[in-house]
Amino acid sequence: MKDINIARVISENRKLKGITQDELANYIGVSKSSVSKWETAQSYPDITFLPQLASYFNISIDELMGYEPQMTKEDIRNLYLRLSNEFYEKPFEDIITYCQEVIKKYFSCYPLLYQIGVLLFNNSNLANNEKRMKEIIVEAKKLFIKIKNESDDIELVKQAFYMETLSLITLGYPDEVIKLLDESNSLVMSVEILLGKAYQMIGNTDKAKETLQIEIYQYMRTLLQLLHSYLSLFIDDEKQFDEISKRFLTIANIFNLDKLKPDALLPFYLTLAHGKIVNRNTDKALEYLENYTRIATGNIYPLKLKGDDFFTLIDKWFENFPIGTNPPRNEKVIKQSMYEAVVNNPNFSTFEDNTQYKNLVMKLRNNC
Repeated sequence: MKDINIARVISENRKLKGITQDELANYIGVSKSSVSKWETAQSYPDITFLPQLASYFNISIDELMGYEPQMTKEDIRNLYLRLSNEFYEKPFEDIITYCQEVIKKYFSCYPLLYQIGVLLFNNSNLANNEKRMKEIIVEAKKLFIKIKNESDDIELVKQAFYMETLSLITLGYPDEVIKLLDESNSLVMSVEILLGKAYQMIGNTDKAKETLQIEIYQYMRTLLQLLHSYLSLFIDDEKQFDEISKRFLTIANIFNLDKLKPDALLPFYLTLAHGKIVNRNTDKALEYLENYTRIATGNIYPLKLKGDDFFTLIDKWFENFPIGTNPPRNEKVIKQSMYEAVVNNPNFSTFEDNTQYKNLVMKLRNNC
């Protein structure tokens, strides 16, 4: 990440051209001391000299000023990971202010704006009250809308659109989400099937396997998320609830989700526990909370995206993500959220005096 640094650029380009400060001063029509001050950042060239200097060095005015309106992929990743940690370690409002400064500085760097939006959304729960939390989510939503309306990157636009709708759901605006999405249902067609076939036809079977593995992984994750959402609609229908649960767990077991991405099972176990409480099966509810706690406090850290014995070709794909294989939030924040998802859940208030439940809560708290 680079700041404006015209002093360094003038000095470096003058030396590359093999001229003295006197020669540059004579060409521009200023004194040698003026050039010296420019190169030591004691003063800056008058704005009217910028085109002349840029032309003399055969560079653009942006290059002359050392100004980078875009950040590299590596810079974005490093900034995201640093800020993700600082959200936990430093005052919340200080980091929000810094994020706002970065947004202003790189207002046309859409990959960066997307990651800042995700960062704000994922850490909004650290705000000191619900009103402030919603304000932060609204800020993030504005970034996603800007990206959706202005970026030429189709994939980034899709991701921004998804995050916009997720923000609306979190803010409690279901009507707006329906308005945005209700017409979007269409036949699901995977171009990766054709792409994999094309790679196979030209003899590049390794690329065909990689392409299809990535698609299988994404569809598997999406199917499990759909089943989880579907499950929550049948809390008061025990028979259907159990059938959906069985199918979810079957798919999760087939793909070894407890090892591939164990944290993805956590919200599912919370929903299972809730459903069993509604159906007055407290023993089963506690069993599911045991499973939740076992995973949350188990040997799953550091949380990283990774393949396994089936998904043998997706690690490189993960590494190319904007934040690499890292989770979107600081690990301590994640553990705290795992704890709060249980203790702040009104569905589990019936267990307040239950010894087994208290022990689970203690394990989750110690895990923080």
